[in-house]
Amino acid sequence: MADEIDRAQERDEFFRSLALGSRKTESFTGFAAAECIDCGEPIPKARRVLVPGCCRCVDCQADFERRSE
Repeated sequence: MADEIDRAQERDEFFRSLALGSRKTESFTGFAAAECIDCGEPIPKARRVLVPGCCRCVDCQADFERRSE
């Protein structure tokens, strides 16, 4: 029984890594942009601190995620 579970977990890990690898992701730069790359508005300091590498304001990020679904 343990062998079947181990194989199922290995398959799950394999397919999960394939799915995550195929997603379009933006490269993490390690620092947050001061201005949104979509609308050009300033990104609040609190967001830049809490979301390292962010490059969009909250509204534009929400729009981007909706379009990506």
